[in-house]
Amino acid sequence: MRPLSTISLAAAALLLVGVQPASAAGQGVKTVYPELETPALFDDEAGGNSNADDPAIWVHPSKSSKSVVIGTAKEGGLFVYNLDGEQLQHFAAPAAPGPDDEPGRFNNVDVTYGFGGRDLAVVSDRGRDQLRIYSISGGQLTDVTDPAAPFLFNSTQAEVNEGGTGYGLTTYKNSTGTYAVVSRRHNTDVGLIKLLPKPNGKVGYEVVRTLALPATFALPNGQTWIPCDEPGRTPQVEGMVVDDQTDTLYAGQEDVGIWKVSADLTGTPVLVDKVKEFGVPGTYDPATEECTPGTDPGFGGQRLTADVEGLTIYYRDNGKGYLLASSQGDNTFAVYKKEGSNAYLGQFRISPHNGVDGVEVSDGSTVLNVPLGDFDEGLFIAHDGVNTPAEGDREITNFKFVGWGDIADELDLDVDTDGYDPRD
Repeated sequence: MRPLSTISLAAAALLLVGVQPASAAGQGVKTVYPELETPALFDDEAGGNSNADDPAIWVHPSKSSKSVVIGTAKEGGLFVYNLDGEQLQHFAAPAAPGPDDEPGRFNNVDVTYGFGGRDLAVVSDRGRDQLRIYSISGGQLTDVTDPAAPFLFNSTQAEVNEGGTGYGLTTYKNSTGTYAVVSRRHNTDVGLIKLLPKPNGKVGYEVVRTLALPATFALPNGQTWIPCDEPGRTPQVEGMVVDDQTDTLYAGQEDVGIWKVSADLTGTPVLVDKVKEFGVPGTYDPATEECTPGTDPGFGGQRLTADVEGLTIYYRDNGKGYLLASSQGDNTFAVYKKEGSNAYLGQFRISPHNGVDGVEVSDGSTVLNVPLGDFDEGLFIAHDGVNTPAEGDREITNFKFVGWGDIADELDLDVDTDGYDPRD
């Protein structure tokens, strides 16, 4: 399916703004500790090629203790956990349609409420360039994806196999409908996707428009910077979240920084904060498949170490709240005000405690201000890209649960369980 309309913005037309200085409470990186974790996932044949990436939380309408956590695991599919981190369900990713085609690979997940009377978990399948959609009832998920679901960014299976497929994902709804915002792998494109009811209770979708974020950047010294990558690739977005109170999209362009723009992908994006490596030239080495950095000209930010990954919002009352970002390169999380000019508030890391290891190389994360079982001040969940203890050379990942109150105490932030409820 082709987009109904396309927006392409040149870098010169974009507005770059600085973030306000940190408050005294935000100085230094604070330490918090996980309360529990999900079972280890193994990215090898014996483990079903399961590689954790992104979590989402579904809130039970009457019993918060029955809420569930939904996590993607790439080729390993989708896992559903209770609030004790125990596995409840597992859905395999779709098989490859042909012997030379890509199999399903679940990348990001988000939850949306009240779509035709049903709550949904929406997943980006980067292997098949599609959305997978699951209805949620009583904490049980059921696949309701329209069998005729189209590709997100491609027209043919051959194009899908090239890898420029749906990648990051977030959802939101307003008076015009329920939407997913999906980024494209190896590309700066972000697409607005409208969910559609289909016969027999299935859910489909259509592409409304796409937005091309910049691939080149004008630097203060008059030079042009292109983030280093493999030839033919441009700086992709993965972590995204929509502020439901303002319909504002925050999008993490991994090697660049955090953008904000209208969630319907109209208007001019603003760069909220930059990675420290912004403006650093690099030379790609095909032998190592890595970039060798050049001299830092000093135009980068001060808080985010590439890649920028998971973005999530903690809602407070009266339009206030916190935007949290995974600073993957230094294993920390940066916190900003979600309102106004997104002032920086502080930074934390999740360290080992009581037999549960910390969080490293984190991709996706999610937070809720809603009391959830024993997490009566809200819950933050982060992907851990290097789960321990190690088992030989197996790649092990999972998800860590941290009480919001612990984060709030360390960074002098608020706990507002009576604030805006994202289910509303």
